[in-house]
This record gives sequence, C-alpha cells and structure tokens, in this order.
Amino acid sequence: MAPPILKLDDIALSFGGAPLLDGVHMQVEPGDRICLVGRNGSGKSTLLKIAAGQVEPQSGEIFRHPSSTIRYLPQAPDFEGFATVQAYAEAGLGPNDDVHRVNYLLEHLGLDGEADPQTLSGGEARRAALARVLAPEPDILLLDEPTNHLDLPTIEWLEDELSRSRGALLVISHDRRFLERVSRATMWLDRGKSLRLDRGFEHFEAWRDQTLEAEELEQHKLGRQIEREEHWLRYGVTARRKRNMRRLSDLKTMRAEHRGHKGPQGRINAQVAESRDSGKLVIEAEGISKTYGDMPVVRDFSMRINRGDCIGIVGPNGAGKTTLLKMLIGELEPDTGFVRHGSKLDIAVLDQRREVLNPEETLAHYLTDGRGDSLIINGEAKHVTGYMKDFLFQPEQARTPIRKLSGGEKARLVLARILSQPSNLLILDEPTNDLDMETLDLLQEVVTSYPGTVILVSHDRDFLDRTVTSTLAPADPKDPDGRWIAYAGGYSDMLAQRGAEAREKKARSAQDAASRPAAAPKAQAAGKESARKLSFKQKFALETLPVKIEEAQAKLAKIETEMADPAMFAKNPDGFAARAKAHDALKDEIAKMEGEWLELEMLREGIEGS
Repeated sequence: MAPPILKLDDIALSFGGAPLLDGVHMQVEPGDRICLVGRNGSGKSTLLKIAAGQVEPQSGEIFRHPSSTIRYLPQAPDFEGFATVQAYAEAGLGPNDDVHRVNYLLEHLGLDGEADPQTLSGGEARRAALARVLAPEPDILLLDEPTNHLDLPTIEWLEDELSRSRGALLVISHDRRFLERVSRATMWLDRGKSLRLDRGFEHFEAWRDQTLEAEELEQHKLGRQIEREEHWLRYGVTARRKRNMRRLSDLKTMRAEHRGHKGPQGRINAQVAESRDSGKLVIEAEGISKTYGDMPVVRDFSMRINRGDCIGIVGPNGAGKTTLLKMLIGELEPDTGFVRHGSKLDIAVLDQRREVLNPEETLAHYLTDGRGDSLIINGEAKHVTGYMKDFLFQPEQARTPIRKLSGGEKARLVLARILSQPSNLLILDEPTNDLDMETLDLLQEVVTSYPGTVILVSHDRDFLDRTVTSTLAPADPKDPDGRWIAYAGGYSDMLAQRGAEAREKKARSAQDAASRPAAAPKAQAAGKESARKLSFKQKFALETLPVKIEEAQAKLAKIETEMADPAMFAKNPDGFAARAKAHDALKDEIAKMEGEWLELEMLREGIEGS
C-alpha cells in the first residue's frame, strides 16, 4: 500500500454549538478517487477547506506530503485583483508548470482569456476556476461542487479530463451520475464522524442503509442491556450491590451513551399543496421562433403538453433552454407563431438564481409571506415552525435572516415555499443546484407523484432519468441552430434514440454511396469493395467478445458476492482491497469490450445495410 500524501487524524471543529466535526479521519493516497458525501451542514466543505489549508481545526493532526501539490476549487471563486481570465487561470500554475495547458483548458472550456473575470456568468466563473485548478495537474485535486452551473457537454468533458488525470481526487457533488463515473472510494460524513467505503458512489446508498440498520440494532441491544442491569440494581441483594461498584459505574456509562446517542437526521416530510385540476391541454405551441440578432435560439417549434406530462429541457449553455421555457409559460413573446394555454392553470416557479430571496428577511416571514405564523396547506392551517421542521429547519431558525443560510439551505427554503403554494403547473429551472442528495430524493418524489404538469430545465442526468416522461434537446447539441426535438423518456433514452438515428443516417449514407454510378477505375472499386467487408480479425472479435464479456461479468458477480460479506473487511482488509482493485479493473475491461463490440456491430450493420 502506497504511503499517504494527505492524512487527517482526529479532526475536531465546532462553531459554538454541537461539534461540526468530531474525530474525523481521512487518508488520501496517490491515484485515489474519493467522493465526500453527507447532508448539507454535515461539514463536507469545511473538511475540504481544512484539507486545503484554508481552515484550521480546533484539534487533530494534519499531514501533507511536502513534495505534493494541492489545488482547491471553492464553490465561489474570488477574481479580485485579476484583469483577465487568462491571468486568473495562470495564477494557479507552479514554477515548472506548462503555461500552454492554460490555453488548452480555456479553449476546451469555451472561455475568452482576455475577458474580464468580474463580468462572467455563474457557469463561466465555474469553468474559469476549473481551468485554474486543472492547469498545474496537481497531485491532489480538491473539488467542491464542480458541476454546479455547468452544462452537460462541459460535465461530460470534465469526467473525461478527470479520468485521464494521474493525481488523487477528493470531490463533493450532488450529481449522482458524475460521482458514479469519477469515484472509486466514498467517505461519508455523518453527525460529525467519518466512515469510509473502499468502493465508488454507486455502492454508497446500499452500504449507508446497512450501516444505519446495524446502528439501530446496536442501540436496541444497548437499551435491552440497560433494562437488565436496572433490574439487577433494583432487586439484587445489598451485599452484592456493594461488591459490584464497577458494574454500577458501567451502567451509568451505558445510560449516558444511550441518552447521548444522536440518530440520523430525519427525512424531509413534504406535502404538496394541491390545486384544482387544469384542463387536459396545458400548453400548445405552434411554429414558435425566437432570434437574438442573427442567432436563432428557437426555430419553428411546435408541441402539445397535456396534463400529467413531465417535460425535461436539456442542452449546452446558450442553446436557448430558458428562452424556450419562458415562451412556453408566457413570460416571453415569440417572434413568430403562437402559444396557447389551457384553462385553470395555477403556475408555481422555482427560480435557479434564487433572486426572489431578500437576505434580510426571516425564514418565517418568507414562508408565510408576512401573514402571521401559519400557512394554509391543503385547506388546513399549519404553524410555520412545524412546517419548517418538515424541511429539517430548527424552530429557533424561524427568526434567522436568510443571509445566514448556506446555499443548500436557501435551496431547501425556496423549495419549501414553492410546495406550500397550490399549483397544477410546476416550473423548475435548474432545481438541483445546491441541493443535498436527501433533498434531491424528496424533489424526485415530489416531481414523480405531482398530480399536475411539470416542465424542468436541468443538467442532472440522473434526476432527468428518474423523473421526466419526455426530453427536449437541440437537434444538433454541438452547434445549436434553433431546432429542438422531443424524445420520449429521460436523458439516457434520448441518447439511445440519438444513437439509433446516427446509425440509421450512417446506413443511409452507405446505401446512397453504393447506389451512385461507379466512376473510378476497377482497381479503386475493388479496393472500396474490400473496405466494406469485415476483416478476419474483426469477424473473430465480433464472435468471441460476447463470450469474453459474459465470463468477465461472471467473475465480477463472484467478486461482488465475496465483498458483500460484512465480515470480510474486518477479517481480511488486504484481501478486500485486492478484490476492490480487481473489481474496478474488471469493470473497466467489460466497458472496453462492450464498446469494441458495439463499434464492430455498428460497422457490420452499416455494411449489411449498404
């Protein structure tokens, strides 16, 4: 096992109340890919700042390898003192780093190096900060919500860039799909403590549930043991009691432990305020277009949205997602065409920029809109503090100004208010920004069980796959020209349908080429004919790859069964680590073989189709 390049031992930190971090341990070795998970307020960002040297803990030891370089991506980059984006990005380089890598990153991230960083949008600011931390190719990369405000093409580019990086990675993100693709270990911060799973995020939720179940069982056993000891204390003879002072002391300790145990934070318990039913037709758009200058962002778009539909809008930044959304809900007039709304619409909007929040307003005033201490939810009055508790706010926060909330808490507060308003058309513009995974789960449940109609804009692939019934995307995502296409299903369904379209287009092109009259010499025609045949090696691979994939999947299933044994890690940690390494290698090998087989199969289909 390689020596650690970063190690945190027994880290503790408190801001006056209950400890935020209480004996946290973390170790990062060369090449590690660790995702840091936990609820909003659990101390994830603070721990990342401690690792980066920006916050000092109250106690504990920190080791950073003296020859290792560390770069930290904050949630809010500071551009103070930098005249250009280029200067800001180059400030992250070390003495021996290649300045040309900054140019490469700015180009691939779509940034103008001469731009004033103070004028950047949220997504552009995040891309500039990424260029700064990625440029030196550090030994340890600390990323705090790197995908926030990024569009899907940039997120996918970042995944590829991180997969090629040789440095260690410690990342916080609410994007499940991103974490599944970049992590090979998971560190869970919960109630001030840290637990580590030497497997990627895709295995975290099942492991977390098992851990909480085991904890609940231990507390139940402790409670039963206390009952037995108390029975002995009451009914044992006095002489025995005097001879067993140590047993009495142990009972006192057990009682204190049982009383002091803090269970996991409760689940959010949200009720959606129901409205009347809208008409069957909610929105009809016919031939709508919108052009800014010479650039069409929506062109000749038509669609009918019916009651109960859940529509997702995706695409790169600047493609026109928000413009299309605003035209559909009537906030923006189209240049051509018309939009007709159905009857009885009650619209609720979740704004991605949280601009509706007054930082000096209190939580209670914001939730009740200044009308007393109660809200009306589905015709019944509910006290604001009780409603706040449903969204994991403490009663004492009722008079707290909004400016004191974290980004995640602000997002949860806006969600709480939106759900308290009767509606039958829910508009969500980037709803997943700054939400922790438990709140994301709640939002997913709200969207999937919502009795009305939902239109949402999101870059969260997992959230889209779990919620939407159809997806709107630019016809050409690499070069949007205003044409939008509706695909059935979520984001993964859209990709599958686009893949099928691409294969059909390729087959048609091959068929068209074959039907053209031959104008080349016979030798050239013969060369083309042979080029349209699979080689022996390709045929052999096409036949044998499925067998190899099946064998590798069987090995993978066996390893997963062995690793699922909860006693294995405790009894044989080295064996567990070896199996985890073999597991990751097998997954990569299977993905590579599947990709090779798919490529050969598409080639075969194209040849046969021609």
